[in-house]
Amino acid sequence: MASESTSSPSLFGVCGAGTMGSGIAYAAALAGYRVVLFDINEMALSRGAHQIGRYLQGSVERGRLDQDEANEIRARVTTTGSLEDFAGAEIVVEAVVERLELKQELFAKLEDILAGDAILASNTSSLAITAIAAKLKHPERVVGMHFFNPAHIMKLVEVIQGYRTSEETMTRTSEISKRLGKTAVRAQDTPGFIVNRVARNFYGEAFRIVGEGAATQQQVDRCMKAIGFKMGPFELMDLIGIDVNFAVTESVYAQYFYEARFRPHLIQRKMVESGLLGKKSGKGFY
Repeated sequence: MASESTSSPSLFGVCGAGTMGSGIAYAAALAGYRVVLFDINEMALSRGAHQIGRYLQGSVERGRLDQDEANEIRARVTTTGSLEDFAGAEIVVEAVVERLELKQELFAKLEDILAGDAILASNTSSLAITAIAAKLKHPERVVGMHFFNPAHIMKLVEVIQGYRTSEETMTRTSEISKRLGKTAVRAQDTPGFIVNRVARNFYGEAFRIVGEGAATQQQVDRCMKAIGFKMGPFELMDLIGIDVNFAVTESVYAQYFYEARFRPHLIQRKMVESGLLGKKSGKGFY
């Protein structure tokens, strides 16, 4: 059921209308925020808006919302191709591709548009918050706000403190996360933060087992689910995107000065080179 708080920010901005961005925008709208969803690609914006509509329709069909509530929530979301429409936002979360220079450039533009107390949050999976904020005039308001896929369902949000992120920014971001119905966990700005650092071994060992011919991917997934995991590593990579998983693995590996236990696997690279990216491409490990 949607809820609204008088202490909530009046405007919640999201940059990037892909799977993560549309999920974050939906979660914010569901919590009562007015949401602006930005993307430079009109087709991506259309797909993002359509995905939010699908989320809402699913909630209606499951009885979690009635149609009037769904219509009201949908009306709180607007799409745009102009960053200027974020003026007045209390927080903007970027969920664009994992390229440091792109994120730095985006935040530099937003810094000149937003009010001085607005929060600049990154949904990065692996890039250093400190590096993203390095070229800004006010790095103290840059924070990591790492959601997990699907963002509107998964409860965990890592709130990451860069070397110059202020305590006020950390506190406010944690409060916003809680208003979205999330469990906010504070993390230091280390490669992979908490979850993705731990997960490298979850995926890496699975690749080594399959690569050595000790078991199939189906057997590995069945074994992991038999001991309590909701999904096996290969199923999860299909959901996340095999290219995304590979990029995060490469990033963490490099940031840990090429420590062997974080090394990517040849299977990952071959899957990406073949265009077998998981659900988003129609075929992956399954």
